[in-house]
Amino acid sequence: MTDVILDAWDGTATPVHPVTEAETAKALEADAFAAALARTAEFKGKAGQALLVPGADGGLGRVLFGLGEAARANTFRVLPARLPAGVYRMAATPQGVTADQIALAFALGSYRFDRYKPRRGEGGERPRLLAEGCDLAEVRQVAHACALARDMVNTPANDMGPLQIETIAREIAEQHGGQVTVIEGEGLLEANYPAVHAVGRAADPARAPRMIEIAWGKAADPLVAIVGKGVVFDTGGLDIKPSAGMRLMKKDMGGAAHALALARMVMAARLPVRLVVLVPAVENAISGDAMRPGDVIASRKGLSIEVGNTDAEGRLILADALTRAAELEPVLTIDMATLTGAARIALGPQLPPFYTDDEELAGQIAAAAEAESDPLWRMPLWKPYAEALESDVAEIKNDPDGWAQAGSVTAALFLQRFAPQGPWVHLDIFAWNPRGRPGWPGGGEAQAIRGLYRMIRERFA
Repeated sequence: MTDVILDAWDGTATPVHPVTEAETAKALEADAFAAALARTAEFKGKAGQALLVPGADGGLGRVLFGLGEAARANTFRVLPARLPAGVYRMAATPQGVTADQIALAFALGSYRFDRYKPRRGEGGERPRLLAEGCDLAEVRQVAHACALARDMVNTPANDMGPLQIETIAREIAEQHGGQVTVIEGEGLLEANYPAVHAVGRAADPARAPRMIEIAWGKAADPLVAIVGKGVVFDTGGLDIKPSAGMRLMKKDMGGAAHALALARMVMAARLPVRLVVLVPAVENAISGDAMRPGDVIASRKGLSIEVGNTDAEGRLILADALTRAAELEPVLTIDMATLTGAARIALGPQLPPFYTDDEELAGQIAAAAEAESDPLWRMPLWKPYAEALESDVAEIKNDPDGWAQAGSVTAALFLQRFAPQGPWVHLDIFAWNPRGRPGWPGGGEAQAIRGLYRMIRERFA
């Protein structure tokens, strides 16, 4: 990711004046030309509006940027899309946001994925922000981690297979002094990861399933486990998806991308925790060796699982990973997965649900998400629906009975059977913007990890 946040600039940076709707008239009253320009452009200070005011030399003199009714950090994600290439500075920091939040929002809104479609002829020019009064190192680390997650989600499966996820995990660990252990292919059976093996065994040998584990931190620090679903492509298995449902399945490793990005934030900040990052990376492919509907598979925990639907594979690999986390006795466990379409039906693409029975943890997550403008919504682990997971032939099944209907809730209840004791939270993220808009380009999106990072930082301060 090219840095769009600068700590120094030799030339003149164009000032940006953020104004609310109520402040707009006063901001224009001393400049008749700018006021006339605002009337022509219908600039009223609405959120995301920008008024480019020429200077005496005919060049860009200043920018008025609308905040709407009040300043919100996410509004500044829109700013890069409203500006021509150049260097800018904030003329003021409005009440309700910080310089760090503005700089981070600007960086997040500047994201581009152009690996396969480079922007030729632009010379790399783009709007950049001269950061003043902010923790530039922190802003850059968080922005780069979010860009990593988005890049991974946007990259198609032919270039983002299990091996590539392993490579990224190794790079992160090496950069920050962590250790990586990888168990691959038939070795998963020997190491007792049977569910991971069952889901991934049908893939080509070059895309063999693997269990990736990163260990980082001091032995005396509290252990935090981060688990991410790494299904690099989901055909649905023998319960094959229709083409429309398969089109975006390159993003089914979004949980792994988010887990690695969150871990990178924690490591870069050197927070006083010990991390274990667990990423089962598989391709849910179709071949003669694919698991079948009706199969009963083993799990690391020892619970037998009836496979009612091979397209409900993410929870199977997470079951083994969460069991491994439990063996390490973490004081906090976070799992992230692009797990169910039901979560989108309930809350849509922009508001991921989270599940936990720990009231203190739920409050901390909600508060941190609000503070970081990184929206989440708590959903219930409704225990009566657990009956829908009962199997006639095994101890649990991966596809709940239809009467329960709440697919995201029942998926969370399935995972809870394998999760460690103590504080645990499951996030059913989408990791995708289905509608591109200024500040949020269509494609991969980093969801929840900024809020989770803040929660970890504050919980273990």
